[in-house]
Formats: sequence, C-alpha cells, structure tokens
Amino acid sequence: MAGLYKVVDSYDQALAGLNDNMTIMVGGFGLCGIPEGLINHMVKLGTKGLTAISNNAGVDDFGLGLLLQNKQISTMIASYVGENATFERQMLSGELNVILTPQGTLAEKIRAGGAGIPAFFTATGYGTPVADGKETREIKGRHFVLEESLTADFALIRAWKADTMGNLVFRKTAANFNPMMATAGKITVVEVEEIVEPGELDPDHIHTPGIYVDRIIKGSFEKRIEQRTVKKA
Repeated sequence: MAGLYKVVDSYDQALAGLNDNMTIMVGGFGLCGIPEGLINHMVKLGTKGLTAISNNAGVDDFGLGLLLQNKQISTMIASYVGENATFERQMLSGELNVILTPQGTLAEKIRAGGAGIPAFFTATGYGTPVADGKETREIKGRHFVLEESLTADFALIRAWKADTMGNLVFRKTAANFNPMMATAGKITVVEVEEIVEPGELDPDHIHTPGIYVDRIIKGSFEKRIEQRTVKKA
C-alpha cells in the first residue's frame, strides 16, 4: 500500500495495529451495513479489552455479538440492546460496562468527533439518568446537557463501492452510521462489495471522500436478515 492506493489484500493487513484496550467504531444498524469480515477477523485475532462504539451489538451469533460471546469487548457505547441476549446478560451482571446513549445523540457525538468539535449541548436526556454527572446549562429558558464527542483508534466501515483511492459510495439504508464513523477514526478501514478504478465513480455520488479512508479490503457478505417475518399462506 503506497501513496493514494488504499487497497490491502488480507484482513491481517486491514487490521494491522489493532491492539488490546483500543477503542473501535463499528458501522451498521442491526445487521444492516456491518463490516462482517472485519468483525470475524477480530474474533480470530482475539483482541481483548475493547471499547466498542456502535448503534447496537448485532445478534448472539453474528456481528459484534461474536465479540461479546468471546468476551473481547469490555465497554459498549450504544443506543440499543435489542436482539442480543448475550449483551443483555453481560450488562445486567455488570460484566460489561454499557454506556447507553440516545440514538440521535450518539450520531451527533460521532459526527462532532469527526469534525473536530470537542463537545456540544443538547436538550435530549435532560432530567433523566442520561444527564447524570454531566454539565447542564439553561439557554434561552431551555435546559441542555453537555455531551462530549467521540473518536476511535479504528473505525471499521462497510461500503458498497470504493475506488482504489478510498472514495466511498454507500447503498441505501446500509449507509446508517458508516459515513460519520469514517470521519472519526484515527485509522479508518473499509470493507466493500466492489472496488473500481479512480474516475469510475460519479463525483456527485460519492458519500465519503478518500481523504478519510486509510485501508480498503474487498469482502464477501452473508447479508443475514435480522428478523424475518412472513405472511401465512
């Protein structure tokens, strides 16, 4: 990997430098838009003591749920426990430190981190346990909570297409947290479905410029459905 060429050939190269006790951001919403291969390789690496920032933690046997099962995550910053029984059990037992954050606040904390903004005031959570221990302020007759921004050692992202320079295109709802997380990692690693040459992506369709991206790897995806509901015949 040299210069503006961001493509790597292996998951070992993609996750080089990931060590115990680091902070990672992982894109996705439920199982939509998660970097499946990068997560699976973290399981193989056995990296522990991780602080994981993600909307949720997948399900018990897929996505970040695999890291929880392997007890590789020590702190989870998320907005939703949801479908993951392991997540719920570890949180209630005190084995896992969980910082539950309102979803919009979580998104803005990540966006602010990527923009270099250290903190911001929001009305969300005022007067609730969300505000415990945080600075509050009254502005124009309304109460606000000071929320600090979030950054990470690694941002692990899933995109639809990338060119070799790291410009990214996301597909529909698989975008979710991915574009903002791509800006907030010291090292941003992107797993994609397709890699094209520079100039093949329409500039007007690029969601994340390559300046934010450090490494790209082509993955293969199971695209599992989190909840399947069918109509009876």
